[in-house]
Amino acid sequence: MWDRIRGEAFALAEAEPLLSMRLSHRILQWSTPAHMLAASLAARLASSDLPETALRELFVTEMADGGILAAATRDIAAVIGRDPSSPSPLQVVLNQKGFHGLQIQRVAHRLWHAGRSGFALTLTNDASMRFGVDIHPAARIGSGVMLDHATGIVIGETAVLGDDVSILQNVTLGGTGKECGDRHPKVRDGVMLGAGATVLGNIEIGAFAKVAAGSVVLSAVPPHCTVAGVPARIVRRLTDDTVPAKEMCQKI
Repeated sequence: MWDRIRGEAFALAEAEPLLSMRLSHRILQWSTPAHMLAASLAARLASSDLPETALRELFVTEMADGGILAAATRDIAAVIGRDPSSPSPLQVVLNQKGFHGLQIQRVAHRLWHAGRSGFALTLTNDASMRFGVDIHPAARIGSGVMLDHATGIVIGETAVLGDDVSILQNVTLGGTGKECGDRHPKVRDGVMLGAGATVLGNIEIGAFAKVAAGSVVLSAVPPHCTVAGVPARIVRRLTDDTVPAKEMCQKI
C-alpha cells in the first residue's frame, strides 16, 4: 500500500509541479510509512502554538509499535474499496478529513491510556475544529473503518466500533443525558450507519446490521438486520453473507 502511495506521489508531482513541494513535504522525503503518515497528519493539524515538527515527532513515537499504522493501512484499503470517488490511496492520505480525524483519534487514544488525557483532548478538539469530526479519545475503534465525507460525525467517550465499519456524514453515537459510566453505543463488525443516523445510549448495533439514513436508534439492533425510521424499527432481515459496511447500499 505505502509503495503505491509513494509511486502515486512521484507521478502526481511530475504531472502537477505546483503540488511537488507539498508532496515532498508530506510523502516523498520520508523513508518509512510511519513518517509519511505522521508528516501528513502533522501538516494538517499544526498551528502556531502546536508546531508541525513537534506533532510529527509525537505521531512517529506513538506509531512505533506498528498498531496505529496497521489500522491506518486497513482504513485506507476500506476507503478505496468502498468509495468509488476515492480510488487513490494517496488522495486518502492527503485529502480525506475523515481518515485524518480517525488517525489523530488513534494517537489520542494511546495518549489517553498513557495518562496524558489533557494532550489527548487537545488533539481531538483541534481535529474537531479542523475537520468537523468529533471523536472522544477514549472511544475504542477497530480497523478497516471508513468515515465517509465525515462532516458532523460525533462519537462519544464510551462508544465502541468494531472492525470494517462504515459511517457516513452527520452520524451521532451519543448518550441519552447526563448519566456517567458506560453510556454510548457499541457498534459491531461490518455495520453501516447511514447519513444523519443517530444512535443513543449504551445499546448494541449487532454485527453486519444496517442503520438507514436519518434513523434514530434508541434500542438494540440484532445482527444482520436493517433498521429505519424515527424511532428505528426492523424493516428487513439480511442474509448471513451480507456485509453492509462493504456493500455501501443506501437503499432500505
